[in-house]
Amino acid sequence: MKLNTLKPAEGSVKTRKRVGRGQGSGKGGTSTRGHKGAKSRSGYSKKIGFEGGQMPLQRRVPKFGFTNPNRVEYKAINLDTIQKLVDDTKATAVDVNLIVENGLAAKKDLIKILGKGELKSKVDVTAHAFSASASKAIEAAGGKVTQL
Repeated sequence: MKLNTLKPAEGSVKTRKRVGRGQGSGKGGTSTRGHKGAKSRSGYSKKIGFEGGQMPLQRRVPKFGFTNPNRVEYKAINLDTIQKLVDDTKATAVDVNLIVENGLAAKKDLIKILGKGELKSKVDVTAHAFSASASKAIEAAGGKVTQL
């Protein structure tokens, strides 16, 4: 096999349809666009969600609810995850940097510690927020809770 003999597979390459090249080609006149209407014009592009004039879904469905623009979104991390982190890294203190380094949260995330699972190790935890059950469990295990 030589590079100058390579050819695409049979039938995989089609010649493109050349429209608007005169009546004799069979693709002249309206250039396969039909007669009149928006789709026959140059520069036509339909709007996103356009349903041919039918009332679009986003306008048929009623709107409800409220989105609070001042909502504070926390990245939730449970006690069992912290226990696993302590087992893996042999750390005595867990802070935001350690959590980010181990890929449990992004650098910009606010971190909240939640009380799912159990904490066996004595560990000092520093985070942006704690649930009541989490802080109770950390202190019960002999650790310290520090809120940023």
